[in-house]
Amino acid sequence: MHPRSPGVPATQHGRALNSFRFLHAADLHLDSPLRGLGGDAPAARIRRATRDALDNLVALAIAEAVDFVVVAGDLYDGDWPDFRTGQVLVAAFARLTRAGIRVVAIRGNHDAESVLTRSLRLPEGATLLRADRPDTVDWPEFAVVLHGQSFGTRDVQSNLAQSYPAPVANRFNIGLLHTAATGRPGHASYAPCTVEQLAAHGYDYWALGHIHAREEVLREPWIVFPGNLQGRHVNETGAKGASLVNVQHGRVVSVEHRALDVVRWERLVVDCEGAADEDAVLERCRRAIGTALDGAEGRLLALRLRLEGPCPAHAALARDPAALRQKLIAAGLEVAEAGAFWLEEVRVATRSMLDLDALRAREDAVGRLVHAIEALAADPSAAAGPGESARAYAGAMLDRGAGRLRQALGENHPAVLAAEGRLPPELLHRARDLLLARLAQG
Repeated sequence: MHPRSPGVPATQHGRALNSFRFLHAADLHLDSPLRGLGGDAPAARIRRATRDALDNLVALAIAEAVDFVVVAGDLYDGDWPDFRTGQVLVAAFARLTRAGIRVVAIRGNHDAESVLTRSLRLPEGATLLRADRPDTVDWPEFAVVLHGQSFGTRDVQSNLAQSYPAPVANRFNIGLLHTAATGRPGHASYAPCTVEQLAAHGYDYWALGHIHAREEVLREPWIVFPGNLQGRHVNETGAKGASLVNVQHGRVVSVEHRALDVVRWERLVVDCEGAADEDAVLERCRRAIGTALDGAEGRLLALRLRLEGPCPAHAALARDPAALRQKLIAAGLEVAEAGAFWLEEVRVATRSMLDLDALRAREDAVGRLVHAIEALAADPSAAAGPGESARAYAGAMLDRGAGRLRQALGENHPAVLAAEGRLPPELLHRARDLLLARLAQG
């Protein structure tokens, strides 16, 4: 048993309560499949990131000498293609139990229906709570009781928390629950419940999972989403990890986020307003990338870069996206070693500094061009005017060679969108600004 903090124990309901520490993790998504990695992506490093983050969780638990670890669902994604993913999980839990650290976990929506999970044998000292009803684990030596229920199917729409047992007297009660609570953007509404319901249930700490952004929902009692252990794509940005919970004499005295990710995803917006030329923009990007790399603290930085603002450099930036990307990578390498970052995507959202009102009022070809593009942006599916010819041309080009080009480009490529009459207005506005800037340059 790990050493306890000195002091005279307080009591709850007349019984002395111990002091202990535990790690609250969720959403490991071990070996989560990754899609959409570009040709120059460090694919091997990104694909093993969930395993490396799990290793970091185990190392942190051992270094901090915590008493136990709780994992609130989604240990991995769906069924495994083979047993190797399961072996990684079992090996990690075994490292913890050999160090005297217990593990309690539940299944969430992603791992609910896994055939291999049902046959998975966890090491002694690691417990996977049942799915047919709420389950309880009692550790008298810690004066701790843990309650929880795994998902039996992926799409759980019932309020599981309603059936959780009442808190056990003279114990520190922890509830493990995989839930969207009252709902969060980007997450399906599984096992819905309200914060008020959880708070009134009487538990001392609710260890939640499913929401990938860390959130301390409430502090009296503590209701916490720790976030996922490792960001998996650019929509899961910022530091990811687990919560270290310190309980002294039956009361939570601190809940600390500990970053455990090995790949840090970031969306970086660079204000290019007034930038005179491409070199001025590259300098701003170089500084911004350097700051982001400092924040990543040695982790691989997977970066989506967005350039915004009206500037004279707009035409140069929009002229050749592939060349601009390489120049931005070179700018980043001025402040970082090779392999320190990956430029996942560059989005040029700058604008020309041309006076559109004045151009729109002109009666020559420039004025007609402005009106034509704006009409197409207002109704991309319109059959008349230049939209029809662009749509027909794109369709004809894509249908050559039995449509293999269409398939290779994917459904969201601008050429495919044009052929289907669904070009987004933002793309059309960018084309307008680029054409007008070219005209203005003569």
